[in-house]
Amino acid sequence: MLPRSSFLLRSLLLPPSSVMAFAISRAAATFSLERSPATFSISRRSFNLSPTRRTARFAVPSSSKSSLFGRRFHALCREDGRRLSKPMRVVSGWNKEYRKMRRRPGKSKAKQLELSVSICIEEELPDDPEISSIAELLRLNVPMAMKLAFDRITDSNYKTRDTSIRDLGGFDSVELSVLLCNDEFIRKLNKEWRDEDHTTDVLSMSEHIPELNLPVLMLGDIVISIETAARQAEERGHTLIDEIRILMVHGLLHLLGFDHEISENAEEEMEEEEEFVLKSLGWKGKGLIHSAYDAETNANLHMENSNGSLLKDKKKEGILRFYKPKFKYIFCDMDGTLLNSKSQVSLTNARALKEASSRGLKIVIATGKARPAAITVLQMVDLAGKDGIISEHSPGVFLQGLLVYGINGREIFKRNLDPIVCREAGHYSLEHKVPLVAFCQDRCLTLFNHPLVDTLHTVYHEPKAEIMPSVEHLVTAADIQAHCFCLQQRRKKGEADLFRHC
Repeated sequence: MLPRSSFLLRSLLLPPSSVMAFAISRAAATFSLERSPATFSISRRSFNLSPTRRTARFAVPSSSKSSLFGRRFHALCREDGRRLSKPMRVVSGWNKEYRKMRRRPGKSKAKQLELSVSICIEEELPDDPEISSIAELLRLNVPMAMKLAFDRITDSNYKTRDTSIRDLGGFDSVELSVLLCNDEFIRKLNKEWRDEDHTTDVLSMSEHIPELNLPVLMLGDIVISIETAARQAEERGHTLIDEIRILMVHGLLHLLGFDHEISENAEEEMEEEEEFVLKSLGWKGKGLIHSAYDAETNANLHMENSNGSLLKDKKKEGILRFYKPKFKYIFCDMDGTLLNSKSQVSLTNARALKEASSRGLKIVIATGKARPAAITVLQMVDLAGKDGIISEHSPGVFLQGLLVYGINGREIFKRNLDPIVCREAGHYSLEHKVPLVAFCQDRCLTLFNHPLVDTLHTVYHEPKAEIMPSVEHLVTAADIQAHCFCLQQRRKKGEADLFRHC
């Protein structure tokens, strides 16, 4: 929960006359409370400005030391003063030029108040469908919350609200932008503008200057960290969009003059407004102030945990993503899928597996290899063991599905070859001098030494074959799930083909 922070991102480099002219020239895509045509821009990248354009929003002074602030999330102005945007998608179009500047009248008869809402996505966030879906919902939800809050302000008397924004009927339109970002982005904003080096859930930045008497109410900007919102949503037992709505309402009320930090009465008044807006719109969850008190109460229970548990929770917090996967498991083959021509996992595939695992997906290996071979290969890229994707205690499908392990590595299926077939295969191997390898769960058995049998171990990482003195010893030593005849085909590089017979 964050305090209101005015002018955090506004550029102070323009002279007053430029600021005034810039404010008047902003002809944004609009949402009319009485007309259905509307345009909402949803941007998902920073803009590279040419010398002929002026920054309109989220402009940061060039003196900033942080490279983060070289990026801008803003609307742009052309030389003729009209607003220029680069939307990710546009729903419909209807533009209106503002009249020449003049002092606004005190009241207007049946004037339509146009709401201009921009939803922006910080460029470091992944191009994920859930983020796009949230942005689409916000472009509808934000105007609804604004309309309700404006009506409430008009019809109510507050004891603690800052009344810099008084007569909404005196404005032609209201502008507001919402930026979705990650923890790192909002942490740098806090450090740069508030001298607080930590992550927060929401920031509110007012752009309203009452003394200018503009026809446009530049309400300001709301910055929301999706990653922090995801953690809070999980802790509070509701969905991510529910938490983002709560944060958006909290930030909106700050921009309208509510401040829960100045006194207990102000806190009660703002808490009441939060719950009124959420309840009136049928949105789930409590207001942010109420939720913060609940979190503080529950925090005392966590103090009873050991230091090790706290460190584990902190580590988990660092990798928690802002969404839950649409599916829980990935079944992944090895040969021809994860492995390259050298029978190794490429760095690209290793990174992809680690990323999927960090997002909460369970990866199950399904391969023709024996389990020890799969563990050996994945151990080379730090993907085996207790914290990896495969171990002796993890699920897996091996030997072409003839050996299957479930939760905690418990064997749930095994199919053995007929001993008669195994004897015939062994006699054929001895008679024709064709190397044969019998796969017996985590062991490999053979009848004689051969370079191709060694290749199966040194190149393909299968368990080193044990030499049996006779066919009968091979058949009775252990249950056999698969046979592999090793045949060599002449090629330019002298490679060996391995054919497995089950």
